[in-house]
Amino acid sequence: MAEIEKMNLESEDLVEDRLAQLKELMPEVFTESGIDFDKLRLELGDEVDEGRERYAFTWPGKMDAIRQSQTPSTATLRPCVEKSRGRDGEDGSFDSDNIYIEGDNLEVLKLLQSGYHGKVKMIYIDPPYNTGHDFVYKDKFGDTIENYKEQAGLAGQSNADTSGRYHSDWCSMMYPRLRLARELLSDDGAIFVSIDDNEVTNLTKIMDDIFGERCRIALICHKARASVSNDKIISPNHNTVAFYAKSIEVLEAVRKEIGDDPCLDGFGEDDNDGRGPYRLVPVDGPGGAKKGNPHYEFLGVEGYWRFSLETMQDKYDEGLVVRRGNSLYQKYYQYKAIETRKTLTTWWDDAGLTSSATSKLKDLMGGPSFDTPKPLELIERMLKMITYADDSAIVLDFFSGSATTAHALMNINVEYGGNRQYILVQLPEATADNSAARGAGYLTLTEIGEERIRRAGDKIKAEIEEANAQPKLGEESKRLPDIGFRVFSLDNSGIEKPQPGQLVLDVVKPDRSDMDIVFEMMLKWGLELTLPVEKEEVAGYPVYSVACGELVCCLADGLTMEALDAIADMEPRRVLMRDSILTDTLKLNAVQAFRRVEERAGYEVQLRTV
Repeated sequence: MAEIEKMNLESEDLVEDRLAQLKELMPEVFTESGIDFDKLRLELGDEVDEGRERYAFTWPGKMDAIRQSQTPSTATLRPCVEKSRGRDGEDGSFDSDNIYIEGDNLEVLKLLQSGYHGKVKMIYIDPPYNTGHDFVYKDKFGDTIENYKEQAGLAGQSNADTSGRYHSDWCSMMYPRLRLARELLSDDGAIFVSIDDNEVTNLTKIMDDIFGERCRIALICHKARASVSNDKIISPNHNTVAFYAKSIEVLEAVRKEIGDDPCLDGFGEDDNDGRGPYRLVPVDGPGGAKKGNPHYEFLGVEGYWRFSLETMQDKYDEGLVVRRGNSLYQKYYQYKAIETRKTLTTWWDDAGLTSSATSKLKDLMGGPSFDTPKPLELIERMLKMITYADDSAIVLDFFSGSATTAHALMNINVEYGGNRQYILVQLPEATADNSAARGAGYLTLTEIGEERIRRAGDKIKAEIEEANAQPKLGEESKRLPDIGFRVFSLDNSGIEKPQPGQLVLDVVKPDRSDMDIVFEMMLKWGLELTLPVEKEEVAGYPVYSVACGELVCCLADGLTMEALDAIADMEPRRVLMRDSILTDTLKLNAVQAFRRVEERAGYEVQLRTV
């Protein structure tokens, strides 16, 4: 009987990946049974720290937190088409490039490693601040999905300050998630984390530990409140945003692309010479003599100038230098200013207040639904900084709350154009019984986030339709960005794992649909969850084709030799077959058919069964 490899149902093993990288770099330190650490120490030479005391950040539970990030997941993400929305705003459609995931972000971050490793341009998170009243996850080894379902129902649970592991619990929650998040970032990617004074010190140490102190770009002070609290010695009115690079060298190389929109004040319509609006800037500067600038007279004005006499004459001949009073000026055009990003500082007092964000969300939702949402302006500024030059960037928020990140990203796509995509993750935590959200009919935080995205998308669509109905002279019609999202829910694998000695004829769980299995295979094979999936018939047999043959899934009974040949003619790169539909003869023919595809197409066809 032909042997076809079984599909690996575990998420990517990051330890194995790092071992493979080390083996490529230092093959000589590996033995048949593992790593020869004595030899590794010799290879590292003086870089080995043998001292008993060393600077390090640790807490009770750190080793377990590291192991949590290393343990592969066997869970899956199930498509929820009925909760989803199409890219044009049609509910129940599943063609959007955006993703909303209901589930524990630790498991989800593990599952995303295969398909999104090194592909995320920007991460923003607003995690629990550990105030003693907010919810802090309690991760457990073992049956992580059952633990996740238990956690989702713990509305109102707080991390009490009376706990002996108050800060340790918070650090143990954040560390594995940030460690996995770093793996998802692209080399030119960046992460922003909002926090307040309760854990800002510990967050900075964790980020330094994972990303490296060199990759800490800034700790940004965001003015979040304008009101003054009179029951404190000093009233706090800011949050901190920790801003780190995946690689400081790579981000420094594209520094000119990073920043806020340029200031376009002073470019008046009256100052337009046919080359566009301009403003006048001096061609001399302070300290010109000390800087060694050339000294000469030009247009009757004597001074130390930024340019040589020859360059000044050329600019004057081109109409770029003019005299105003006793000074010389150069024309600085608006189109050049637009190309230059504005360098920001670490003090953000104009990026929205929490109070105004709450009011705006209340207006959008038709009533109160979520306490202390982040301001749109804050996240829009981060998106402008990092994704301005990348209009297909993937943005991740795995503590997504009221889905401000999705709303902000849609606004940026309207303003700049492009198809930036988001992946949002939120635990379907139950709303409190006496909360305004429960009173408005929202049973979970995910219901709030999904409804917020729908309403924000509807508002954008209405505004664009209104603008296109009354276009301004010379302006093109505005394009509707992707205002939809595909919803997925975290769950156990749809494939049963037989116990030793147990005979299971069909390992697919009876409560799982074909689409559940197709997306699980996409996830485990490392394919992006937004790829198109189509059901087709080949030689009378139904198959699911992902991205025109990147993956073909054969799940139905009645597979024939003719159908196998027809599938082979599609020249797929991956083929998944349900083991229960295969006979020994079909297995043998499948191996031979796809071997011929490999010879013809020049690439390996990955053939797997479940």
